[in-house]
Amino acid sequence: MAVVGSGPAGLAAAAQLNKVGHQVTVYERADRIGGLLMYGIPNMKLDKGVVQRRVDLLAAEGVTFVTCAHVGRQEDFPSGHMTQIMHEGGCPMKFIDPQQLMDENDAVLLATGATKSFDPTGRCPGRELKGIHLAMDFLTRNTKSLLDNALTNGHYISAKGLDVIVIGGGDTGADCIGTSLRHGCNSVANFELLDQPPVDRANNNPWPEWPRIYRIDYSHSEAKSKFGADPRAYNVLTKEFVGNGNGQVTGIKTAQVDWSKPGDKAPFTEVPGSEKIWPADLVLLATGFVGPELGVGEMLGVQSQRPRGNWETFKADHGKFATNVPAVFAAGDCRRGQSLVVWAINEGRGAARAVDEFLMGRSTLAAPGITQGMLASV
Repeated sequence: MAVVGSGPAGLAAAAQLNKVGHQVTVYERADRIGGLLMYGIPNMKLDKGVVQRRVDLLAAEGVTFVTCAHVGRQEDFPSGHMTQIMHEGGCPMKFIDPQQLMDENDAVLLATGATKSFDPTGRCPGRELKGIHLAMDFLTRNTKSLLDNALTNGHYISAKGLDVIVIGGGDTGADCIGTSLRHGCNSVANFELLDQPPVDRANNNPWPEWPRIYRIDYSHSEAKSKFGADPRAYNVLTKEFVGNGNGQVTGIKTAQVDWSKPGDKAPFTEVPGSEKIWPADLVLLATGFVGPELGVGEMLGVQSQRPRGNWETFKADHGKFATNVPAVFAAGDCRRGQSLVVWAINEGRGAARAVDEFLMGRSTLAAPGITQGMLASV
């Protein structure tokens, strides 16, 4: 049994499948196992010793891990993304044809995450300027350098002494703020295109939906303590990146937007006279993801789908997790789109049961939605 990807979905599935006797090999293109848990979430939120302890336990239980392994085409090896960072850091990449995994295993589970970045600033003038980085590049380089040798090698993007602007809110944006503060940034601001959320649930956001309310994360409190104000600015549209004439970003031109007045081409309009230039030496894009890199799926003939907007994911029904290709399954963010770690674990456990049932004709593995009574009857 092969699992492609060692994030929370892949690890959850590997643990369950190994528990019932399957020989499981997990392939990871980074130099450390853990995926998002290892490199996407900073140490101050998730101690990497905890992640490594769990990985070590799985290895001791019989799960095989293969690192620096890119399953897919060499031309799909994404420059500037996590794999390139690993390659630059001494992780000699092995390129593995997914058909080889099909030939050598009874089943393959795709748990590759949602790593294709969404960049709404791509058409903004000045986007090519130096000093503008994807949030995951920033966070991954920082954590890898920290784990390798406590940041002494300098192989990370430093925010020390810089005016930092983070575009995009959410957990990733908050982590970029927190990391920049720990580097010793000169200032930090966080742009959010949407309105500031209400303190309490709105009428169109009833329980049990996730409460879309105003929250103060750890890094917002830290920034306020250091600089005297919450770093977040709402209803801010990035219009242009300003440079110094030598290719380095020095600022961002923005405009305020009004969501109560939809425009012809957008659900908002710009507020007249609201343009402003913010100083910025370092810009971090924490604007989310639009699904997995599809190369490995294309090589296997796995169908994709567009569950919403511009998202594109591997097509597999929740609960069954089976793709259109026999013996190929998909789970986690590569199937459902960018989501929470707990959902990835949920999907990994569910996929493990589906794979076990496919291989053995039945399964006693617990999975989300499977009750003890149902288990007793199989």
